[in-house]
Amino acid sequence: MANIKSQKKRIKTSEQARIANKSKRSRIATEVRKYRELIVAKEFDKAQNALDNLFSLIDRARLDNVYHDNTASRKKASLARELSNAKNAK
Repeated sequence: MANIKSQKKRIKTSEQARIANKSKRSRIATEVRKYRELIVAKEFDKAQNALDNLFSLIDRARLDNVYHDNTASRKKASLARELSNAKNAK
């Protein structure tokens, strides 16, 4: 445990940020799971709407520094590719 007053405060704020970030990552993971279920069910219109929602969530997480810029871009590209590949595999 830290002895310095400012470090004690920093530990407290870091823990609050960790919990907030965990919540945001969990929300995105849940939405990704629902999105993939729509793709498996071949409901491409609903999947496209879910993808738009996911892009918004990922971008907000990126702005809040939950994800690095490149990580957010990689996730978005990967999700878009899944839908594209599923549509083309009809």
